[in-house]
Amino acid sequence: MIHVEGLEKRFGAHRVLQGVSLHVDKGEVVCLIGPSGSGKSTVLRCINALESYEGGEIRAFGERVDRNAPNIHRLRSRMGMVFQRFNLFPHRTVLENVMEGPVYVLRQSAAQAREEAMALLAKVGLAEKAQAWPAQLSGGQQQRVAIARALAMKPEAMLFDEPTSALDPELVGDVLGVMRALADEGMTMIVVTHEMGFAREVADRVCFLHSGSIVEEGPSAQVLGAPRHARTQDFLRRVLHPSGAAASAEVRA
Repeated sequence: MIHVEGLEKRFGAHRVLQGVSLHVDKGEVVCLIGPSGSGKSTVLRCINALESYEGGEIRAFGERVDRNAPNIHRLRSRMGMVFQRFNLFPHRTVLENVMEGPVYVLRQSAAQAREEAMALLAKVGLAEKAQAWPAQLSGGQQQRVAIARALAMKPEAMLFDEPTSALDPELVGDVLGVMRALADEGMTMIVVTHEMGFAREVADRVCFLHSGSIVEEGPSAQVLGAPRHARTQDFLRRVLHPSGAAASAEVRA
């Protein structure tokens, strides 16, 4: 469904992505993990044509992804994207936020869009908040509305860019629960995340990125349970056992 081959991306003189290649089949969940600055979010932004790229190729649904191509708006509509920040319209109610795309982009009738939006809000556990304003919601609730808004466009794949990183720890579980349910329903997903438990339980494959390259890729149990690459091992040691990693660093120092 999504194929990335030899992806190269620069920001000025800085080479952010260095020959990244990955594929995602229909119904697969692929998690991208790695330290901050490794290029994970840039991969997603290139797939959704929010960023241009200088080398390699991205194909989605059999078509080349090029942000300047005439078909790019249609391709984007087939891939829902959820960001770290919720980006809800503050002057619209929760229901209006979810209805916005179907009414103004898909040209659905207001009645149909309202019915489908209410069903999606029920799906993410927020039907009772339909008439609330975004400012009246917790961060976790806002993120679930953002997921419902993306789903309202009836995407064939979902891209998640660290969707829980801006949330307080006690709010993370509700958002991950919605994502688990989507995976169980067979939604194709690429997820940039630091939630290793989610990646272990839900991902079909995990890709570890470091300095703009995928240095290890494989089934989640293998990459997270028995990583082969020293950089993957070090990253997981620091993420899963931060106090132990700090202690080891002090001993080495």
